[in-house]
Amino acid sequence: MWWIQQGLSILPVALVTWTSATFIFAYITAVTLRHVDPLLPYISDTGTVAPERCVFGLMLDVSAFLGIATTYVRYKQVQALLGQDEKTLHSLNKLGLVLGSISSSGMCVVANFQKTTLFSMHIVGAVLTFGVGGLYIVAQTLLSFHMQPHVHSKTLFSVRLGIAVWTITSIISMFVSSVVMYSSLPGVDVAQKLHWTPGETGYTAHIVSTISEWSLAFSFVSFFYTYIRDFQKIHLRAETDLQSHHLYDSLPDAAPRSQAEASPLLRGNI
Repeated sequence: MWWIQQGLSILPVALVTWTSATFIFAYITAVTLRHVDPLLPYISDTGTVAPERCVFGLMLDVSAFLGIATTYVRYKQVQALLGQDEKTLHSLNKLGLVLGSISSSGMCVVANFQKTTLFSMHIVGAVLTFGVGGLYIVAQTLLSFHMQPHVHSKTLFSVRLGIAVWTITSIISMFVSSVVMYSSLPGVDVAQKLHWTPGETGYTAHIVSTISEWSLAFSFVSFFYTYIRDFQKIHLRAETDLQSHHLYDSLPDAAPRSQAEASPLLRGNI
């Protein structure tokens, strides 16, 4: 059995692979069609102009679904591992589920509200995705701290802690550089600006901001990558409990019981 076939490891693998492919495919298409500059444009800029806009939005919606599924499975796993008396950790785990779901839903907002259409909603989506997503990573890192070394190794916790620091640093860097960029370009509609010239006002802050955004995106991807080993221990199973051999609350008088039981439809065969 391949490692990707063990347990539910396919879920974080699919999330990481699909989301990375979304960013890379949109970037290559936008640069090839000269819709953006090759030197690190904003991720959202690579999905602003058709035809990449449609594909970017669709693929990001799929990533949102995979994100919600992954955070839910992670919640159920931690819930099963924690003791009944660990109420604080259970509350933190529930908070993680809420934060993860909100962050994943934020990707849908980003996918459906582009910078050049409704900029305010696009900013809301970015805050939900990156801001709330950063809090989710911090919450899961705290849970990981309490779960080592009896559930997983100290090394795994150290990796998650490093990614959490990476994420928070990228968020701060992107916020500060974006404020500097917008404040240095008064009266300029930055949301509509897809091309930048080296040396122009705000260019350095723009580059720092875009580097921070790409760094932040891949810190998220790296964090979910650490779930793969955990998810290898989870197996999904479904059970069917047939309550009756027919679909009636009570057998009709006109139908003999033997005929009702002999019919595959009435027996509810699957």
